Amino acid sequence: MANMADSELVGAHVLLTGGAGFIGSHLVERLRARNRVRVLDILRRDALRPAGLHEHPNVELRVGDVLDPATVAEAVKDVDIIIHLASIAGVDTVLQMPAQTMRVTLLGTANVLQAAQDSGRCRRFVDFSTSEVFGRFAYQVTEFDATTLGAVGEARWTYAVAKLATEHLAMTYHKQYGLPAVTIRPFNIYGPRQVGEGAVHHFIVRALRGEPLQIHNNGDQIRSWCYIDDIVDATLLTLTDDRAVGHAFNIGNPRSTVTVYNLAREIRRLASSASPIEFVRWDHPDVELRVPSVSKARELLNWQPRYDLEEGLLRTIYWYRQQHGLVRSSS
Repeated sequence: MANMADSELVGAHVLLTGGAGFIGSHLVERLRARNRVRVLDILRRDALRPAGLHEHPNVELRVGDVLDPATVAEAVKDVDIIIHLASIAGVDTVLQMPAQTMRVTLLGTANVLQAAQDSGRCRRFVDFSTSEVFGRFAYQVTEFDATTLGAVGEARWTYAVAKLATEHLAMTYHKQYGLPAVTIRPFNIYGPRQVGEGAVHHFIVRALRGEPLQIHNNGDQIRSWCYIDDIVDATLLTLTDDRAVGHAFNIGNPRSTVTVYNLAREIRRLASSASPIEFVRWDHPDVELRVPSVSKARELLNWQPRYDLEEGLLRTIYWYRQQHGLVRSSS
Protein backbone atom coordinates (compact mmCIF):
# COMPACT_ATOMS: atom_id res chain seq x y z
CA MET A 1 0.00 0.00 0.00
CA ALA A 2 1.17 3.54 -0.77
CA ASN A 3 2.71 5.60 2.01
CA MET A 4 0.15 8.39 2.36
CA ALA A 5 2.65 10.76 3.97
CA ASP A 6 4.83 10.55 0.87
CA SER A 7 2.04 10.69 -1.70
CA GLU A 8 -0.18 13.49 -0.41
CA LEU A 9 -0.60 16.76 -2.27
CA VAL A 10 1.60 19.70 -1.24
CA GLY A 11 1.50 23.38 -2.20
CA ALA A 12 -1.63 23.26 -4.35
CA HIS A 13 -4.71 25.47 -4.44
CA VAL A 14 -7.68 23.10 -4.20
CA LEU A 15 -11.38 23.77 -4.77
CA LEU A 16 -13.94 21.43 -3.24
CA THR A 17 -17.48 21.97 -4.45
CA GLY A 18 -19.84 20.59 -1.82
CA GLY A 19 -16.82 20.61 0.46
CA ALA A 20 -18.83 21.36 3.60
CA GLY A 21 -20.47 17.93 3.49
CA PHE A 22 -19.43 14.70 5.14
CA ILE A 23 -16.73 13.49 2.74
CA GLY A 24 -15.72 17.02 1.78
CA SER A 25 -15.06 18.08 5.37
CA HIS A 26 -12.68 15.16 5.86
CA LEU A 27 -10.83 16.02 2.66
CA VAL A 28 -10.52 19.63 3.84
CA GLU A 29 -9.13 18.38 7.15
CA ARG A 30 -6.44 16.34 5.39
CA LEU A 31 -5.54 18.91 2.72
CA ARG A 32 -5.49 22.13 4.76
CA ALA A 33 -2.09 21.79 6.45
CA ARG A 34 -0.04 21.71 3.24
CA ASN A 35 -2.32 23.33 0.66
CA ARG A 36 -4.69 26.25 0.19
CA VAL A 37 -8.28 24.98 0.24
CA ARG A 38 -11.39 26.74 -1.07
CA VAL A 39 -14.86 25.35 -0.34
CA LEU A 40 -17.88 26.24 -2.46
CA ASP A 41 -21.12 25.11 -0.83
CA ILE A 42 -24.68 26.24 -0.15
CA LEU A 43 -24.30 24.77 3.38
CA ARG A 44 -27.50 22.74 3.21
CA ARG A 45 -25.58 19.97 4.97
CA ASP A 46 -22.76 21.43 6.96
CA ALA A 47 -20.10 19.32 8.65
CA LEU A 48 -17.39 21.92 8.06
CA ARG A 49 -18.28 24.77 10.41
CA PRO A 50 -19.33 22.67 13.42
CA ALA A 51 -15.85 21.11 13.26
CA GLY A 52 -14.22 24.55 13.08
CA LEU A 53 -12.46 23.64 9.83
CA HIS A 54 -13.47 26.89 8.12
CA GLU A 55 -11.42 28.85 10.69
CA HIS A 56 -8.08 27.42 9.56
CA PRO A 57 -5.91 30.07 7.84
CA ASN A 58 -5.53 27.91 4.73
CA VAL A 59 -9.28 27.35 4.32
CA GLU A 60 -11.61 29.74 2.48
CA LEU A 61 -15.36 29.16 2.59
CA ARG A 62 -17.50 30.62 -0.18
CA VAL A 63 -21.25 30.24 0.09
CA GLY A 64 -22.50 29.68 -3.44
CA ASP A 65 -24.32 27.36 -5.80
CA VAL A 66 -22.82 25.25 -8.59
CA LEU A 67 -25.96 26.03 -10.62
CA ASP A 68 -24.71 29.63 -11.01
CA PRO A 69 -22.08 29.67 -13.78
CA ALA A 70 -20.65 33.04 -12.70
CA THR A 71 -20.18 31.86 -9.11
CA VAL A 72 -18.50 28.69 -10.34
CA ALA A 73 -16.20 30.52 -12.75
CA GLU A 74 -15.06 32.88 -9.98
CA ALA A 75 -14.39 29.97 -7.61
CA VAL A 76 -12.46 27.97 -10.23
CA LYS A 77 -10.33 30.62 -11.94
CA ASP A 78 -7.21 30.47 -9.73
CA VAL A 79 -7.19 26.87 -8.47
CA ASP A 80 -5.01 23.95 -9.57
CA ILE A 81 -7.12 21.01 -8.35
CA ILE A 82 -10.90 20.57 -8.36
CA ILE A 83 -12.73 17.95 -6.31
CA HIS A 84 -16.37 18.06 -7.35
CA LEU A 85 -18.66 16.67 -4.66
CA ALA A 86 -21.67 19.01 -4.87
CA SER A 87 -24.95 17.12 -5.31
CA ILE A 88 -28.28 16.32 -3.74
CA ALA A 89 -27.71 13.20 -1.66
CA GLY A 90 -29.66 10.74 0.44
CA VAL A 91 -32.43 8.48 -0.81
CA ASP A 92 -35.20 10.25 1.09
CA THR A 93 -34.12 13.66 -0.21
CA VAL A 94 -33.79 12.39 -3.77
CA LEU A 95 -37.31 10.96 -3.62
CA GLN A 96 -38.62 14.34 -2.48
CA MET A 97 -36.58 16.42 -4.94
CA PRO A 98 -35.96 14.37 -8.11
CA ALA A 99 -35.95 17.34 -10.48
CA GLN A 100 -33.57 19.35 -8.31
CA THR A 101 -31.39 16.27 -7.91
CA MET A 102 -30.92 16.02 -11.65
CA ARG A 103 -30.47 19.78 -12.12
CA VAL A 104 -27.74 20.06 -9.50
CA THR A 105 -25.92 16.98 -10.78
CA LEU A 106 -26.22 17.55 -14.53
CA LEU A 107 -26.08 21.34 -14.79
CA GLY A 108 -23.82 21.84 -11.79
CA THR A 109 -21.24 19.38 -13.06
CA ALA A 110 -21.39 20.86 -16.55
CA ASN A 111 -20.74 24.31 -15.08
CA VAL A 112 -17.75 23.13 -13.04
CA LEU A 113 -16.23 21.15 -15.91
CA GLN A 114 -16.55 24.06 -18.34
CA ALA A 115 -15.07 26.49 -15.83
CA ALA A 116 -12.17 24.10 -15.24
CA GLN A 117 -11.54 23.88 -18.98
CA ASP A 118 -11.82 27.65 -19.43
CA SER A 119 -9.38 28.37 -16.60
CA GLY A 120 -6.58 26.58 -18.46
CA ARG A 121 -4.81 25.67 -15.22
CA CYS A 122 -6.68 22.66 -13.80
CA ARG A 123 -4.19 19.82 -13.32
CA ARG A 124 -6.67 17.38 -11.81
CA PHE A 125 -10.48 17.18 -11.84
CA VAL A 126 -11.97 14.55 -9.52
CA ASP A 127 -15.67 13.93 -10.04
CA PHE A 128 -17.53 12.07 -7.31
CA SER A 129 -20.09 9.67 -8.75
CA THR A 130 -21.95 6.91 -6.88
CA SER A 131 -22.14 3.14 -6.55
CA GLU A 132 -25.83 3.55 -7.43
CA VAL A 133 -24.83 3.45 -11.11
CA PHE A 134 -24.64 -0.35 -10.81
CA GLY A 135 -28.35 -0.68 -10.07
CA ARG A 136 -30.17 -3.00 -7.67
CA PHE A 137 -27.86 -6.03 -7.82
CA ALA A 138 -24.09 -5.48 -7.84
CA TYR A 139 -21.78 -8.24 -6.62
CA GLN A 140 -18.01 -7.75 -6.88
CA VAL A 141 -18.63 -5.28 -9.67
CA THR A 142 -15.64 -3.85 -11.48
CA GLU A 143 -15.33 -0.54 -13.27
CA PHE A 144 -15.67 -2.47 -16.54
CA ASP A 145 -19.04 -4.04 -15.67
CA ALA A 146 -22.20 -2.68 -17.24
CA THR A 147 -23.93 0.13 -15.40
CA THR A 148 -27.71 -0.01 -15.04
CA LEU A 149 -30.31 2.68 -15.67
CA GLY A 150 -33.49 2.46 -13.61
CA ALA A 151 -37.01 2.74 -14.94
CA VAL A 152 -37.80 6.16 -16.38
CA GLY A 153 -40.02 8.13 -14.03
CA GLU A 154 -38.95 6.26 -10.89
CA ALA A 155 -37.56 8.98 -8.63
CA ARG A 156 -35.28 6.50 -6.79
CA TRP A 157 -32.98 6.28 -9.80
CA THR A 158 -32.73 9.96 -10.79
CA TYR A 159 -29.54 10.38 -8.74
CA ALA A 160 -27.84 7.39 -10.36
CA VAL A 161 -28.91 8.35 -13.88
CA ALA A 162 -27.61 11.89 -13.45
CA LYS A 163 -24.33 10.71 -11.92
CA LEU A 164 -23.75 8.24 -14.74
CA ALA A 165 -24.30 11.05 -17.24
CA THR A 166 -21.74 13.24 -15.48
CA GLU A 167 -19.22 10.38 -15.47
CA HIS A 168 -19.52 10.34 -19.25
CA LEU A 169 -19.33 14.13 -19.36
CA ALA A 170 -16.13 14.26 -17.31
CA MET A 171 -14.52 11.58 -19.48
CA THR A 172 -15.52 13.39 -22.69
CA TYR A 173 -13.79 16.52 -21.41
CA HIS A 174 -10.73 14.36 -20.84
CA LYS A 175 -10.87 12.76 -24.28
CA GLN A 176 -11.77 15.85 -26.29
CA TYR A 177 -9.89 18.58 -24.42
CA GLY A 178 -7.29 16.71 -22.39
CA LEU A 179 -8.77 17.74 -19.04
CA PRO A 180 -7.12 15.42 -16.46
CA ALA A 181 -10.37 13.96 -15.11
CA VAL A 182 -10.88 11.11 -12.63
CA THR A 183 -14.11 9.55 -11.37
CA ILE A 184 -14.63 8.07 -7.90
CA ARG A 185 -17.58 5.79 -7.12
CA PRO A 186 -18.06 5.62 -3.32
CA PHE A 187 -19.62 2.50 -1.80
CA ASN A 188 -21.51 3.24 1.44
CA ILE A 189 -19.13 5.57 3.26
CA TYR A 190 -19.56 6.14 6.98
CA GLY A 191 -17.71 7.73 9.89
CA PRO A 192 -17.54 10.80 12.13
CA ARG A 193 -19.31 13.97 10.97
CA GLN A 194 -21.80 12.14 8.75
CA VAL A 195 -24.65 14.57 8.15
CA GLY A 196 -28.15 13.92 6.88
CA GLU A 197 -29.25 10.40 6.06
CA GLY A 198 -27.38 7.11 6.23
CA ALA A 199 -27.90 3.83 8.02
CA VAL A 200 -24.80 4.03 10.21
CA HIS A 201 -25.63 7.57 11.35
CA HIS A 202 -29.23 6.60 12.07
CA PHE A 203 -28.36 3.41 13.93
CA ILE A 204 -25.58 4.91 16.08
CA VAL A 205 -27.51 8.00 17.17
CA ARG A 206 -30.59 5.99 18.05
CA ALA A 207 -28.62 3.20 19.72
CA LEU A 208 -26.85 5.68 21.99
CA ARG A 209 -30.19 7.22 22.90
CA GLY A 210 -31.83 3.87 23.51
CA GLU A 211 -34.34 4.50 20.70
CA PRO A 212 -35.57 1.84 18.24
CA LEU A 213 -33.35 1.12 15.23
CA GLN A 214 -35.63 1.26 12.20
CA ILE A 215 -34.91 -1.04 9.26
CA HIS A 216 -36.61 -0.99 5.87
CA ASN A 217 -38.61 -4.17 5.22
CA ASN A 218 -36.76 -7.23 6.61
CA GLY A 219 -33.22 -5.82 6.51
CA ASP A 220 -31.74 -8.40 4.16
CA GLN A 221 -30.22 -5.75 1.88
CA ILE A 222 -26.48 -6.40 1.57
CA ARG A 223 -23.93 -3.57 1.66
CA SER A 224 -20.18 -3.14 1.89
CA TRP A 225 -19.38 -0.39 4.41
CA CYS A 226 -16.30 1.80 3.91
CA TYR A 227 -14.79 3.98 6.64
CA ILE A 228 -14.27 7.64 5.74
CA ASP A 229 -10.47 7.64 6.11
CA ASP A 230 -10.19 4.98 3.41
CA ILE A 231 -11.96 7.03 0.75
CA VAL A 232 -9.96 10.11 1.74
CA ASP A 233 -6.75 8.11 1.22
CA ALA A 234 -7.94 6.97 -2.21
CA THR A 235 -8.97 10.46 -3.27
CA LEU A 236 -5.63 11.96 -2.28
CA LEU A 237 -3.82 9.30 -4.30
CA THR A 238 -5.78 10.27 -7.43
CA LEU A 239 -4.54 13.84 -7.01
CA THR A 240 -0.87 12.93 -7.26
CA ASP A 241 -0.74 9.74 -9.36
CA ASP A 242 -0.97 10.42 -13.09
CA ARG A 243 -2.05 6.83 -13.70
CA ALA A 244 -5.44 7.79 -12.27
CA VAL A 245 -6.27 10.21 -15.09
CA GLY A 246 -9.01 9.03 -17.44
CA HIS A 247 -10.22 6.30 -15.08
CA ALA A 248 -13.14 5.57 -12.79
CA PHE A 249 -12.46 3.87 -9.45
CA ASN A 250 -14.71 1.87 -7.17
CA ILE A 251 -13.84 2.86 -3.60
CA GLY A 252 -15.31 0.65 -0.91
CA ASN A 253 -14.47 -2.19 1.44
CA PRO A 254 -15.69 -5.63 0.32
CA ARG A 255 -14.33 -7.15 3.56
CA SER A 256 -16.93 -5.17 5.51
CA THR A 257 -20.00 -6.68 3.88
CA VAL A 258 -23.09 -7.37 6.01
CA THR A 259 -26.85 -7.13 5.76
CA VAL A 260 -28.49 -3.97 7.04
CA TYR A 261 -30.07 -6.06 9.80
CA ASN A 262 -26.70 -7.39 10.96
CA LEU A 263 -25.23 -3.90 10.76
CA ALA A 264 -27.89 -2.72 13.20
CA ARG A 265 -27.15 -5.64 15.52
CA GLU A 266 -23.41 -4.97 15.39
CA ILE A 267 -23.85 -1.28 16.19
CA ARG A 268 -26.17 -2.14 19.04
CA ARG A 269 -23.55 -4.56 20.43
CA LEU A 270 -20.60 -2.18 20.06
CA ALA A 271 -22.57 0.68 21.61
CA SER A 272 -23.69 -1.55 24.52
CA SER A 273 -27.23 -0.51 23.66
CA ALA A 274 -30.57 -2.11 24.52
CA SER A 275 -32.37 -0.46 21.59
CA PRO A 276 -35.00 -2.67 19.97
CA ILE A 277 -34.95 -3.27 16.22
CA GLU A 278 -38.08 -2.27 14.33
CA PHE A 279 -38.93 -3.32 10.78
CA VAL A 280 -40.57 -0.55 8.76
CA ARG A 281 -42.39 -1.11 5.49
CA TRP A 282 -40.62 0.52 2.55
CA ASP A 283 -42.50 0.46 -0.75
CA HIS A 284 -39.88 2.21 -2.88
CA PRO A 285 -37.30 0.41 -5.06
CA ASP A 286 -34.11 -0.41 -3.17
CA VAL A 287 -30.61 -1.72 -3.81
CA GLU A 288 -30.63 -5.36 -2.71
CA LEU A 289 -26.92 -6.16 -3.16
CA ARG A 290 -23.95 -3.82 -3.44
CA VAL A 291 -20.42 -5.21 -3.13
CA PRO A 292 -17.51 -3.70 -5.10
CA SER A 293 -14.35 -5.06 -6.54
CA VAL A 294 -11.56 -2.61 -5.71
CA SER A 295 -8.83 -4.40 -7.64
CA LYS A 296 -8.39 -1.51 -10.08
CA ALA A 297 -7.64 0.99 -7.29
CA ARG A 298 -5.31 -1.55 -5.71
CA GLU A 299 -3.41 -2.11 -8.96
CA LEU A 300 -3.25 1.46 -10.32
CA LEU A 301 -3.12 3.47 -7.09
CA ASN A 302 -1.60 0.93 -4.71
CA TRP A 303 -4.61 1.55 -2.46
CA GLN A 304 -6.65 -0.77 -0.31
CA PRO A 305 -9.04 -0.18 2.60
CA ARG A 306 -7.36 -0.19 6.00
CA TYR A 307 -10.30 -0.17 8.40
CA ASP A 308 -12.45 -3.22 8.97
CA LEU A 309 -16.05 -2.77 10.01
CA GLU A 310 -15.65 -3.20 13.77
CA GLU A 311 -12.78 -0.73 14.08
CA GLY A 312 -14.53 1.82 11.88
CA LEU A 313 -17.78 1.51 13.83
CA LEU A 314 -15.99 1.82 17.18
CA ARG A 315 -14.24 4.99 16.00
CA THR A 316 -17.54 6.40 14.77
CA ILE A 317 -19.45 5.51 17.94
CA TYR A 318 -16.72 7.12 20.05
CA TRP A 319 -17.00 10.34 18.02
CA TYR A 320 -20.77 10.51 18.41
CA ARG A 321 -20.44 10.02 22.15
CA GLN A 322 -17.84 12.76 22.45
CA GLN A 323 -19.40 15.32 20.12
CA HIS A 324 -23.06 14.91 20.90
CA GLY A 325 -22.91 14.07 24.59
CA LEU A 326 -24.67 10.79 23.89
CA VAL A 327 -24.29 8.07 26.49
CA ARG A 328 -24.99 4.40 26.06
CA SER A 329 -28.45 3.25 26.99
CA SER A 330 -28.75 0.89 29.92
CA SER A 331 -29.65 -2.71 29.23
